[in-house]
Amino acid sequence: MDTPPAVRARGITKYFGEVVALDGVDLDVAPGQLHGLVGPNGAGKTTLLGLLLGLAVADKGNLEILGTPVGRALAVPDGVAGFVDGPGLYPSMTARQNLSALAALRGDGAQQIDEYLEQVGLTDVADDRVRGFSLGMRQRLGLAAALLTKPRLLILDEPSNGLDPAGKKHVYGVLTKLAADGTAVILSSHRMDDVEALCSEVTILATGRVAFTGPISKLASEDSELDYRVLTSNPVVARRVARETAGVRLQETDNPQDDAELLIISAPVPALDEFVKALVRQDVAVRELAPVVSPLEAAFLTLTEQAALTEQQETD
Repeated sequence: MDTPPAVRARGITKYFGEVVALDGVDLDVAPGQLHGLVGPNGAGKTTLLGLLLGLAVADKGNLEILGTPVGRALAVPDGVAGFVDGPGLYPSMTARQNLSALAALRGDGAQQIDEYLEQVGLTDVADDRVRGFSLGMRQRLGLAAALLTKPRLLILDEPSNGLDPAGKKHVYGVLTKLAADGTAVILSSHRMDDVEALCSEVTILATGRVAFTGPISKLASEDSELDYRVLTSNPVVARRVARETAGVRLQETDNPQDDAELLIISAPVPALDEFVKALVRQDVAVRELAPVVSPLEAAFLTLTEQAALTEQQETD
């Protein structure tokens, strides 16, 4: 028997008075998938996450979670966990006491509290009161609380807020392992680097509508032109090669002299490949080559600007 999708949404629409928060949203998330949810402020991300957690119900459309139709609030099936706008914690209790209270409510999981605290990197502060925790520590404790429920669908809203590099490493590790074990994870974030590092697919919301959904790799079209930072062993030759390579445009920087070490070029992928080949033929080493703006961020900006323009034209 085929495993049902973790999320299947069709035509989801949600109103708040006269405001259309979600407008015909479709969403598919498979088990074991890390799915990014991005969009500008007011795009409808928090509303959608609330529907998936059962905190509200759609006014129109059909929503299935873990194979179960959901038509009313607080009716999501067992196996769904997560948080919106930060985890709900008891500040006067310690991290361990917070998890113990949750385990007692569920009647399960108490024996794994230390394991989950270790997974999120909070073992050393397990007996400290949460009121003294930083934002990043609270986010990690919220993740540990979600793990207690052994979720099959995990919903996270800005889980990397306030995380230092060590904290981010713990969170990345936990989420990657969950997905490998078959848990679907929906990750809403304003940080494109988090989404690109973790997620195989992404949904971009703009003005309550889906501007794009699918594999992140599809956003980086070979025909689209991106800006790249280029650092080479011979900037003079590299600058000349850039001027001579078809499809490559050399951008002016704050230090536009021919011997300036850093070059900024604009090029589609095929022209970029030819530029690199030409540098190699000229015996010029490429020490750094990276997009100024990631393909996901570039697509995000383009799609959301287009959506905003379309909405404005529809209302005029």
